Amino acid sequence: MEMLLAGPRGRRLLLEFALASERQRDPEYREESLTAGVFLASYHLDPGKGTSVQLFGDVGAETQEISPAEIASRMGAVPLVEVTPELLRDCVAESVSAARYWQEPDGTDILAGMPELAASLRRVAAHLAASPHTAWWSAPVEERLQWQVEWDGAPPRTVLEDPLSRLRHVQDEVLAEELTARRERPTDPAASWSGSWWSRPPWELPSSTRALPDGAPAGLWFVEDTLGWEHATTRRVGIPAGLRIFEIDTAEAWASLCRRFPIEVTAQKRHDWYRTTGRDGSWAIPDWAKVAEHYDAVHLCTLTYLSAASTAIPVDNETASVIAGWGPDETYWFTPRVRYVDEPIRWALHDDGEDNTWVREES
Repeated sequence: MEMLLAGPRGRRLLLEFALASERQRDPEYREESLTAGVFLASYHLDPGKGTSVQLFGDVGAETQEISPAEIASRMGAVPLVEVTPELLRDCVAESVSAARYWQEPDGTDILAGMPELAASLRRVAAHLAASPHTAWWSAPVEERLQWQVEWDGAPPRTVLEDPLSRLRHVQDEVLAEELTARRERPTDPAASWSGSWWSRPPWELPSSTRALPDGAPAGLWFVEDTLGWEHATTRRVGIPAGLRIFEIDTAEAWASLCRRFPIEVTAQKRHDWYRTTGRDGSWAIPDWAKVAEHYDAVHLCTLTYLSAASTAIPVDNETASVIAGWGPDETYWFTPRVRYVDEPIRWALHDDGEDNTWVREES
């Protein structure tokens, strides 16, 4: 589980598990707790401190600071609770929802990346690694039970008769946007400019995830840049045998896609990806039209997401890439051979006053 320490999403997951462990054992808020310490430290580290991020009520907290070493000490003293599928799900969901590729990392991501916390986070990683409930994080796509999520009010997704044609159209759009961005956008990576920050395949193609132990598809829970959806429909995707599926099981696997099928996106991604990674240089993503000529699908393993999303992944000596806009365990299908099977299932987000849970609606 050393991979979990390699990227912001994994480190955030580990910190969230430590916080959840403390809350389960002692739900009362205490000034000397890890929860209180992370709250204050994250506030003071956040790029939006005093503007987009405000403190209310405790005026003294504006000047009260807490060191990363103190946070590490408090984290090390927290007894870690039993690993359960529900707790893991909630912690992964918290980490995924905190991903943002159009602005700087938030204060909690910055805190979790500080070297003083590494040993305490490694203790949590070892605790999770010993659990059988994390085994699927590195598993290939589960072809028997795949589920697509369709959010109420979002653009529809469907199996296209000619997905390669659509991918080539998107390829042309990316190339055209790059030419326009080179002419019109500043080369200063710190300039106030934003654009299309994602690197996933086109939205309208079918994508799917496996079902979690609670029966809900992972795609319901693990959503970057959520728009606050509270209702969704899921459809089971039938996968024929013999498909060519590329497994993004390491950051290097993603980099290899970018080397084999590169499309340059430096001018259009420069400003967003500089803010989220701090890197200034050339950027590339996979040319999905060319990928689809060789593979029927691409699957992003959950462990790869946790270790590599939100980071600058080296492609060569001059170029890097970012996994952005994907969810853990998500597979995009480039073939018309997949089919929707069984009846659609409706889901609603239920708030019981403490937690939000996806609940299957009665038909």
